[in-house]
Amino acid sequence: LQAATADSGIPAAGAEVAFQFLHSELVSFLLREQLQGGGGGPATVQQCRAQLSKLETMGFRVGQAYVEKMTKDLPRFRDDLEIVKFLCKDFWASLFKKQVDNLKTNHQGVYVVIDEKFSLLVPMARGKQYLDRCHLYTAFPCGLIRGALTNLGLRAIVTAEVEELPRVKFQIQLVQHSA
Repeated sequence: LQAATADSGIPAAGAEVAFQFLHSELVSFLLREQLQGGGGGPATVQQCRAQLSKLETMGFRVGQAYVEKMTKDLPRFRDDLEIVKFLCKDFWASLFKKQVDNLKTNHQGVYVVIDEKFSLLVPMARGKQYLDRCHLYTAFPCGLIRGALTNLGLRAIVTAEVEELPRVKFQIQLVQHSA
């Protein structure tokens, strides 16, 4: 977003609001599509998984392209930890206008990224009634993270956990390459 706003002349705050609105509408569109495709009845588990997969895949593609643009003039990263730190500082700040609040690791390929006030969940943070829908709003960011990591040479499984709004814990589990 930062690079896009510099190129387009759109103020950073305007781009952030536009991104949040676009993300919210994307989730709403896929929910409506799911309900219309399912005959109006309750969605099946397979339909829910398909919509989450679409959101995650969109995020993956955006994450790949965005990190490529961000890192084109940077030297190669030395190790996995340096890549994840870049993701938590520069990548996150560029997308969400702040760094993550906490990064934890077991030094065995598992990282936990904590954002205490995740901007895509802040509008829903007024009550617990939205807690059961948070997985819809974290699928795209999980894809962003996975896409960025893939482009930087790391295969990973990325999941999100929301126990209290707007706090999100993203767990990144690196997948070792088989030799």
